[in-house]
Amino acid sequence: MRVSLKDVALHAGVSIKTVSNVVNDHPHVTPAMRTRVQRSIDELGYRPNLTARHLRKGRTGIMALALPELGNPYFAELATEIIDAAAQHEYTVLLDHTRGRRDQEILVSQGFRTRVIDGLILSPIELEAEDLSERAEAVPLVLLGEREYRLPYDHIAIDNVAAARQAMRHLISLGRRDIAFLGARRGRSQPAHLRLRGWREELDAAGLVADPRLVGATDGWGHADGAAAMARILDTGLQPDAVFAYNDLIALGAMRVLSERGLRIPQDVAVVGFDNVVEGRYGAVTLTSVSPDKAAIARMAVEAVLARLSGEQHEARRIHAGYSLVCRESTLGRR
Repeated sequence: MRVSLKDVALHAGVSIKTVSNVVNDHPHVTPAMRTRVQRSIDELGYRPNLTARHLRKGRTGIMALALPELGNPYFAELATEIIDAAAQHEYTVLLDHTRGRRDQEILVSQGFRTRVIDGLILSPIELEAEDLSERAEAVPLVLLGEREYRLPYDHIAIDNVAAARQAMRHLISLGRRDIAFLGARRGRSQPAHLRLRGWREELDAAGLVADPRLVGATDGWGHADGAAAMARILDTGLQPDAVFAYNDLIALGAMRVLSERGLRIPQDVAVVGFDNVVEGRYGAVTLTSVSPDKAAIARMAVEAVLARLSGEQHEARRIHAGYSLVCRESTLGRR
């Protein structure tokens, strides 16, 4: 049997309005009254009807999150953070899987679910600026990731070039000179281009050669892609003394091939990944990785949607989240 506000009011001996003020965290409630009502809420097991609360505001209480790869641990971890951040504001998250395909990203961004959502958080891969420039949908849109659009939408990202340069500085400080980059995309993926740019800029700053033969292109972002790219470089007779990978999955695939070829990590080849996913922390050799602040990205994305819903007027913002380099055995060895 569902407990109502009226039931709580009768149990506490107060008015329904007083119970409502406590439930909605109204500031003008005395501490004694708040304690009294809360005791009745706890004893009766009252749970607020969030759907009704949102409907009274003309909202659904649902925001959508569209991601390119649900099987990628980074996106799975990010989705968890966004779901938790939305729950803090009594919102449910509807998850969409675009597979990084432009047609699916267009479909999601053009509002095919606008009747059931209050806002959309989208992490695009192939979506182009022209796909968004004529978007007429009123549902707030917040973008994640490193694509540069220069359009009137809030955009949450980390500085990929700076993060890549920090990873490269770490490798160079360890005396590594022939550093491969794995994960350059054959398509138009801007994050890969930005991290490759950071690889090149830091080599130039150190007076080292950015050898194009040490750049391994991939079609995807997974273990197999990293393994294949690493094998192709080694098969040419080249042996880098370090690898900087576009993401952790590519790095882990490369580490497998290095081990199969009899190369020691990090003695012969040091490896740095990107994303700091859980898998990289528990391998036979733990992975040094750039760690984006996923919790901050999630919090800022949810807050950006809610700010637009509340009618806050501001120019579209590009908000940089933090990151750090987490150093482990793949560069420092086992201590």
